Amino acid sequence: MDTQPIEAVEPILASNTYGKSRVRLMKLARRADRHDLKEITFQILFRGDFESCYEHGDNSKILPTDTIKNTVYALARQHNIVAIEEFGQRLIEHFLTHNPQVSEVRIEMAEHLWSRVAATAFTRDSEKRTAVVTGTRTGATVEAGLDDLIILKSSGSGFEGFIKDRYTTLKETSDRIFATAVRAVWRYASGSIDYNFLWADVRQTIVDTFASHQSLSVQHTLDAIGKEVLKRFAEVVEIKLTMPNRHALLVDLAPFGLDNPNEVFLPIDEPSGYIEGTLVRGAAASQHK
Repeated sequence: MDTQPIEAVEPILASNTYGKSRVRLMKLARRADRHDLKEITFQILFRGDFESCYEHGDNSKILPTDTIKNTVYALARQHNIVAIEEFGQRLIEHFLTHNPQVSEVRIEMAEHLWSRVAATAFTRDSEKRTAVVTGTRTGATVEAGLDDLIILKSSGSGFEGFIKDRYTTLKETSDRIFATAVRAVWRYASGSIDYNFLWADVRQTIVDTFASHQSLSVQHTLDAIGKEVLKRFAEVVEIKLTMPNRHALLVDLAPFGLDNPNEVFLPIDEPSGYIEGTLVRGAAASQHK
């Protein structure tokens, strides 16, 4: 079969970004009566006028990624870190002010939470507080969130009425252990926001709704949580929830001559069900259709 020659078209660089990832920071605020501790991991990415570097090896518009890392430490020394969302915006302002070739900065942050046990002693939690701040010279968007919030309820959860085909072995149940490691990301409307207060309140709403909801499935509870957050907090315009199902399998004790009235389980976290959903309010809903 004859083939047509491909027209010679010069490939172009369609998009690009660069920056620094896994920048680790621990900031200790030494106060008269206590120490306050922050541990944060950053990923900082630039978009802008960098084509000459990619195409011609011209580094004249490139801020070294090592400098990006050093800027985090310098600004952390010069400023208190009250909320990671605010510190992310401070970093963006710095990079955009001093680098006209940069048009957008995106900063992803994960705060590794430490719980105080004494004035100068802490234990580290598994849960992380997260934030993504994206800024240009015309404005910024702020997303807050949490990751690896492990929660469990031992009643008020079932799973029935699902499709059954020849490969289905799962039994219906109206009484099961429901455990998950919640990842949530919510986007704030523009305006003045008390980030620490709102983060704690949204987190508590997630936990309270999970605990009280009469769950017919993970999807059912995910929807209830998202709706409750949007109902309570006008500052939140969108929330995305990911809730992998951490199964607790009832152990068959019949071979040992014992019953098992939903008391002895084998906990597993893989393979796991993966359930995700995004809930939005108002004008934001049309963007997801």
